[in-house]
Amino acid sequence: MVATSSTLMKESTKESLWEAHSREWRHPAEALSFWSDAGKVSPGLLEGKAYGQWWEVIEKLKITLLATREYEHLIQSFSMPQGNPRISYLRLPHPSGLAFKPDTKNIYVACTRNPNQVFELSPSTEKDHLLIPTRSWFYPGKTYIHDLAFIGGHLHANAVGQNAVIRLEEDGSWQRVWWPHCLDKYAGAFDLNYLQLNSIAAGKDLQSSFFSASVAAPSSRRPGHLNFPVDGRGVIFSGETKIPIVSGLTRPHSARLFKKKLWVNNSGYGTFGTVQNGSYKIRQTLPGWTRGLSFCQDVVFVGTSRVLPRFQHYAPGLNPEKCCCGIHALDLKTGDFLGSYLWPQGNQIFALEWIPSSLSSGFPFYGNTKIAIERTKRLFYNLVKQQKTNHAKF
Repeated sequence: MVATSSTLMKESTKESLWEAHSREWRHPAEALSFWSDAGKVSPGLLEGKAYGQWWEVIEKLKITLLATREYEHLIQSFSMPQGNPRISYLRLPHPSGLAFKPDTKNIYVACTRNPNQVFELSPSTEKDHLLIPTRSWFYPGKTYIHDLAFIGGHLHANAVGQNAVIRLEEDGSWQRVWWPHCLDKYAGAFDLNYLQLNSIAAGKDLQSSFFSASVAAPSSRRPGHLNFPVDGRGVIFSGETKIPIVSGLTRPHSARLFKKKLWVNNSGYGTFGTVQNGSYKIRQTLPGWTRGLSFCQDVVFVGTSRVLPRFQHYAPGLNPEKCCCGIHALDLKTGDFLGSYLWPQGNQIFALEWIPSSLSSGFPFYGNTKIAIERTKRLFYNLVKQQKTNHAKF
């Protein structure tokens, strides 16, 4: 029987399709994140520039600084192994909150696409102890997880879609453990995002913690609506009383407790400062939407983002043309700028966290060159067991 041209074409099409299938999921980044395009990064997103004493600060503190860039689906790290600047990255879907658990040496990352995920990252056993995903948990998209924090040894998250703080369990289950008093008698309190309850200033327990939100109580207009009024409506809730301890903020983010003070970014005006005696005191104004806050010794790292065009009304105190995407190191005592790292094509920073540089120098991906890709492939091909961790408490 003589094969027709039509038959030959069908066979050729099949072989092309099979060959395409064979090439898929070859990049380690794809297998790690369950994302077939994770190995493809626009070079412009990784191009940045350090200013001032940026690298000197990183080296002096002996840290590896981590930053989530949520809309670019990137986590990046900065470290100075052997005195050499090292920037690396990992691609995950819309990463937001970060939390470090020193006793287990694990990092946890919230990813807020539907369904939500929380990834656990652990230092590998090779030379640089690069951070490798070891497992992940899936959560309903309606939880809309943002910030992560350890409270009382347990991992907690803001379930922004439910106006509550939830505790995440080792078996992948979760439960609501805290919500503002204004929701106690509100019908459908946990059905939709009414408050944009988006960050956790973690204390030793829920009662000694604080939580930021864009508004003090539900109304017919919700935070996701384009006509939602934001200016001066943001609050910080007390974990103990469940009522605001300060108001008048505009889209506050990244509430943190450090040295017995409560700190927060007032994002809509590009500032960060402290909450004292029921009022917000500005410590510094920065060039962008302030989000991401991390303290180390006498240095504070603050993230700035661009203002997304569709959300310009969320930032009444900012000029979008003058906003930049970057991280800024400030002297905590004086508020002076020590150094910055800026991405000209960058967009959004969500969270910042640091770990000791002796624990890890960062992530396994650091460029798109052939040498870098082959090195990463060898790392995962020869990967041995992770460092021992204690998973008795999550």
